[in-house]
Amino acid sequence: SCPTPRKIVTDQLRSYPAAKAEIPELASVKHVFVKAAARLNNRAENSHQPTRERERRMRGFRDPKRTQEFLSCFGPFRQHFALKRHLLRASLYRRELAARFVAWREFTQLAQNPTGF
Repeated sequence: SCPTPRKIVTDQLRSYPAAKAEIPELASVKHVFVKAAARLNNRAENSHQPTRERERRMRGFRDPKRTQEFLSCFGPFRQHFALKRHLLRASLYRRELAARFVAWREFTQLAQNPTGF
């Protein structure tokens, strides 16, 4: 049910071709060996970037394009609730978050019913 990759990029470890041979779906996939410093596998090596961290937290998204589309829309809303927790006492954090949720509910209520006020 999962799509097969067009190309597999790995370092020169000898166990990769053996593991690839055990999976029949990967028999026709091109296997490219590179040095570890070549950095061709940017998706894995750039996993520390903020977008990748948020994508990892989401875990439901498998397609990078869909994830980017969602995060570009979701980012501004997320910033409203993303407080710098390490800078606040617990009581102040709870108070601030509660105030932001109240503001969010008022905003969404106004957006759903623009003639209500």
